[in-house]
Amino acid sequence: MSHWKATLAYDGTPYNGWQIQPNLPTVQGTLAEAIQRITGESVLPQGSGRTDTGVHALAQVATFSLTVPIPPANLHRALNHALPPSIRVLSIEHAPEAFHARHHALRKTYEYRIFPRVPYPVTLPAIERICPPTLAPYVWDCPFPLDFAILQNAADHVRGTHDFTSFAAVDPDLATREKVAPPSIPLSPVPGPCLIRTIHHSTWHRRDGLLIYTVTGTGFLHHMVRNLVGTFVEAACRRISADDIPAILAARNRSAAGPTAPARGLFLVEVEY
Repeated sequence: MSHWKATLAYDGTPYNGWQIQPNLPTVQGTLAEAIQRITGESVLPQGSGRTDTGVHALAQVATFSLTVPIPPANLHRALNHALPPSIRVLSIEHAPEAFHARHHALRKTYEYRIFPRVPYPVTLPAIERICPPTLAPYVWDCPFPLDFAILQNAADHVRGTHDFTSFAAVDPDLATREKVAPPSIPLSPVPGPCLIRTIHHSTWHRRDGLLIYTVTGTGFLHHMVRNLVGTFVEAACRRISADDIPAILAARNRSAAGPTAPARGLFLVEVEY
């Protein structure tokens, strides 16, 4: 039995997320089908996280085991031949039998990309930029003028260890939650598993006409990054104050935060072990 660690990049546009679902195209299911065609073995690759429908990955990590002996270079080449162009295996290698892509992840980095349709500050007459159709599946084509300084101020408030209940989906993915809170942080009063995470890096920058949010943390709840971005945009539009973020965190209530940003702007960038 050989245990494998694969690093994948994929365009999430044609898939209903990572996790396999009956009668729906998913990244996990497509990878499993390719492995079966090559080796004849039925396996279910385990990913470092369950990216949602339309979310992309630059370096998703997956693990699986095979009984058939095959050199890594041959398996790498065969997988990329069997997979559709929307999924590429960047690297594949043998891993210790106990290694698990999700359970052993220490930190993950996500990136969210916004195409600001209206430049800030707004000058009259305001002329909207046109998002190219080749870029549109990979950004939020945002129609609002966004104050970059406010975006950054809002992002600063989520660094550190917090209960992110306010930024989790109403029905968070149980498989991604921590079971025990750090001893220095009070447990959430919400029944069920703990929704506490530590954010090490949270910042915005400009690149090629886009506004890019980069966030690194110990883990992320279902829709957490997209809900953070949606709330930061609310602040940058002056619908709320950036200084409201600590109160939104303290509320531990999803309705206290802003809307969920579109999935198409989100990328899983890196998983650290």
